Amino acid sequence: MTKPTKQKYSFESKLALVERFIAGETAPDLAVEAGLSSPRLLEAWIRAYRLEGEDGLRPKPKGRPRKPDSPPPAELPELERLRRENERLRSEVAYLGKLRALRAQKQR
Repeated sequence: MTKPTKQKYSFESKLALVERFIAGETAPDLAVEAGLSSPRLLEAWIRAYRLEGEDGLRPKPKGRPRKPDSPPPAELPELERLRRENERLRSEVAYLGKLRALRAQKQR
């Protein structure tokens, strides 16, 4: 015996049932007519429709959202960029000075 799976309903069928409910039909009658497992399912759709509009009835993507391939580089203010470049250049000059001192020491 196979395990029953959840029934999936299309956006159009959800929207039609919600609109009929808003027009005045009762939730239990609509649930029986549409073959829903419970009127609570229809009530959840109605709640989503009232909060988010039609988008609340559309299927949601499953899982974690995908990361963008390459995030756009954050633009730093020019002053900050120049300070970082200045710091990098100072460290290069210090490194090269120490390297020259070591070579001079080896040649003696």
